[in-house]
Amino acid sequence: MADRAVRKTGKNSHGDITSLCNDGDFWSPRSKQDAINDIERGIHTYHVPWTSGRTEIRVVQGSNGKYLRTDRDQTTRNNLDDLPDC
Repeated sequence: MADRAVRKTGKNSHGDITSLCNDGDFWSPRSKQDAINDIERGIHTYHVPWTSGRTEIRVVQGSNGKYLRTDRDQTTRNNLDDLPDC
């Protein structure tokens, strides 16, 4: 299992996260669905290395299906949106 740092995210025209990225890493970009499968199956973990500390990326079941989210500040806001685009 690899622990993968995420520094950028791909987003669609609605702002939904479509991929996780880290420049220079062989696995990047990783599609949302592949990252969800990795996390759920325990194949890889993903995290965001903020200057204030590490935040895990987790899978959440929403009304429109599964999605990826961090809870950096313990709110329901998706902090992956704060990352630059890949």
